[in-house]
This record gives sequence, structure tokens and C-alpha cells, in this order.
Amino acid sequence: MSKRDYYELLGVARDVNEADLKKAYRRMAMKFHPDKNQDNPEAEAKFKEAKEAYDVLSNAQKRAAYDQFGHAGVDPSAGGGGAGPGNFSDIFGDVFGDIFGGGGGGRARNRAYRGSDLRYNMELSLEDAVAGTTVKIKIPTLVGCKTCAGSGAKKGSSPTTCTTCGGTGQVRIQQGFFSVQQTCPHCHGNGKMINDPCGDCHGQGRVEERKTLSVKVPPGVDNGDRIRLGGEGEAGENGGPAGDLYVQIHVKPHAIFERDGSSLLCQVPISVATAALGGELEVPTLNGRVKLKIPAETQTGRLFRLRGKGVAPVRGGATGDLLCKVVIETPVKLTSKQKELLREFEDSMSKDNNTHNPQGRSWMDGVKKFFDDMKL
Repeated sequence: MSKRDYYELLGVARDVNEADLKKAYRRMAMKFHPDKNQDNPEAEAKFKEAKEAYDVLSNAQKRAAYDQFGHAGVDPSAGGGGAGPGNFSDIFGDVFGDIFGGGGGGRARNRAYRGSDLRYNMELSLEDAVAGTTVKIKIPTLVGCKTCAGSGAKKGSSPTTCTTCGGTGQVRIQQGFFSVQQTCPHCHGNGKMINDPCGDCHGQGRVEERKTLSVKVPPGVDNGDRIRLGGEGEAGENGGPAGDLYVQIHVKPHAIFERDGSSLLCQVPISVATAALGGELEVPTLNGRVKLKIPAETQTGRLFRLRGKGVAPVRGGATGDLLCKVVIETPVKLTSKQKELLREFEDSMSKDNNTHNPQGRSWMDGVKKFFDDMKL
């Protein structure tokens, strides 16, 4: 019996592009798939015809030979297209892979695979990050099912070897000159079939669970640091090792201090009188209060360094310093008497020809020179 024209069989024109050819093939494959046509003995034959036509027309070299010589150019007896002998599901596994997302290139799932790594974002106060602490966390994760010991089969039963792939999880098909290996369409790469699945994990071998862990945070951690907890990630597949849990550190903003590496910075407001006459202040550190001596004639923005009052880096090294930046605060809500005293004070300052305001005098001299230069 002569074979039907491949283009006519798939219902496409001879100049059909690759995308439209694939769509036509999928429609035919789904329409005549034997599982959907169990009462139609002709479905399998039409299914095979559609696959044979697609195998030829989707291959540029075979398609050119077919266009020139017809079926003789791709005769299987001459080494052309067509599937080799074997189990029905072996021959057509690639069809289901193409349609439903499986197929060749998948990993053999009967092998043991390491579980996925997990990430947990942990927020810490600056005090805890600098001093170190221990935090209990709860995480959702997949763990091995205790009921079936990870096998996926109901207690008292066990998975059986897949008869299609012989337990390898892969099947081999012949496509023209090539032999192609792909994931078994029956066991989906597991190599085993579970006829009586476990009621707790439903045949998956793993169940979701929330577990509590104690995380020891070392002193000196900072934003972006990670703490690795080996084996606390998701359980592996088929008895494979568990993944790891990575705890990502985020340090919350502090009301007083700002961290810069191993140094701490803070702003210290001081009064005009303290800045002019000098004095002594109590300033906070993460270890308690310390005295800070302010010399007379201190200007705003000046930095005072308190050595060793910063952070000991988590990876080792010298403890940093605390840098205190003084900011002179302008008094507010003055009484009439206070305003009067300030005016008297200002008058007494101006009588001394601005010798008490060197920065102001220097700035005014610069402004005067600027305008004089503009007149030239």
C-alpha cells in the first residue's frame, strides 16, 4: 500500500514553517493518541503515521530529500526515518514530552539528588549584631516522610521496578540515523512505580514541615553576612543528602549609632556655651556611658575619637572606634531676658572688630573680594 503524502497527512502546505508544522503535529498526536481512543484500533496506526511524517518534515535534511525524491528519499530500509522496534511507550515517549513538557533531556529520577538550599532573612538589632546572640527561628521545609521512610509507598509495601524502562528511568528510541535517550513516560524518570502510595506524603517521599532551629550569631556580623547551617535545607530525593540553610543578616537602623565597617558614628548636640567655654559630657557607647571632654572654642562638625569603642569585626581584626561628631545647637524659645542678654553679648563681640569670629570674618572678606572683582 502506498503511503500518504506527509504534507497532506498533517494537513499543511508544502511551504509550511517550523512553528505551524509543530502545531499541526501536536493536534494530530493528541487527537489519535491511543489512550484517548481505546475503542478505536485505527488510532495507533494514525498516531504512528503522524509521528513518521513529523520526524521527516521537521528535519531539514530529511525534508529536502523527501521534497526531491518522495518516500523513496526517506525509506527506513535505506537508513531513513521511522522508529525502530520496541515497546509502544518507548517509541512514542518523545511525543508526550513535547506536548506535556517532559521528554528527553530530563534527569533520571531514580538517582539520589541533593535537596535544595533554603534562605532565611534574619533582622537583628545593632546591639545583638555587635555582641552576638542566639536566635530561635521557625522555617517551612520539606523533610523525609517518616511513615514510609522516604520511599513514597504505603507502609508494608514497596515501589516496584518500572517494566517500561527496566528501572533505569530512561528509554531509548530510534529516530532515523540517530538513537535518542529520553525520560521514561511511564515512571517519569523514577525507575520505579508506586502502586500503593503512602497516605501521608501521597507517594512523594517528602512532607512539608515547620522546624525550629537555634542559630548562633557570632559577634560582629553586619548587613549582608550569611550564616550557613549545613544539612538544614530541604530533604534530598531518593535518599539524597539534604541541602543547606543560609541565614541572611539584616541589621535594623539604630536611633543613635550608625555603623561603618568596624567604626560607629554618632552625633552629639552641644550648647553654644559649652562649645565656647568647654566642658564635659556623658556620651553613650554600646558598652555603657563614657566621659567626653569638650575643649573651649570647639566648632560644629568637629570629630572626637573614642578608641576601642566600636565593633570587633566578625572575621577578626582590631576593634574599631566610636566617632562623635559635635553639633552646636542654636537655643530656641528664648525669654525676653535671654534675648536681651544675647543682644548685649553680640554688641560686646562687635566692638572687638570681629576678632571672636575668625571664620565669619574670613567669609565676609571673601564676599567683599568677590563683589570687588565683579566691578572690574
